[in-house]
Amino acid sequence: MKPIWKSLFVALALGATPLLAGAPLQPAQAQAADPAVAQVQGFYDALQASMKAGGSAKSRYEKLKPAVEKAFDLQAMTAASVGPAWASASDADKKALLDAFSRMTIANYAKNFDSYNGEKFTVEPASIVRGSDHFVKSTMKTSNETIAFNYRLHQVGSDWKITDVLLAGNISQMAQKRSDFAATLASGGPGALTKRINALSDQMLG
Repeated sequence: MKPIWKSLFVALALGATPLLAGAPLQPAQAQAADPAVAQVQGFYDALQASMKAGGSAKSRYEKLKPAVEKAFDLQAMTAASVGPAWASASDADKKALLDAFSRMTIANYAKNFDSYNGEKFTVEPASIVRGSDHFVKSTMKTSNETIAFNYRLHQVGSDWKITDVLLAGNISQMAQKRSDFAATLASGGPGALTKRINALSDQMLG
């Protein structure tokens, strides 16, 4: 498995906003099965199964695609990463961006979680509530370190969907992507950003 957290932490350390800073969060009432926690746990189960199966990045992509689409609100994440430009984009541009962002998200997991070496994912049993969002805290334990991966979820119909991944426990991946995409959007618009995201996915899938 690639040390994904190390490269991401370097990129995110420059200016990203810690989302769990500020007012204290309140734990959700304990339930037999917290649906937000269950969503994260289900994704981890699929991710670990893909890691154990190994194979090519493209084969892992196909295994992970339904799990990512089930667990993540990819449209909300695309809109958040594009920022204000999303509102003025055409329907065609929005679809192209959503398709590219979804592919990149799946490709990222397929490339970086490529093998299993005893990694253990642990999810806390109760989510934490801030407004209409729930935050699920988790860790990934490797042979020599423990990494925090926390998730922000909101309700979509009867399901809870991930809208952000908080790396190192509190650094917003969506805020980092919005910052990273801004220059491309400013210089070339949605079409240029779609092309750039697809190029990144092509590189990850080799």
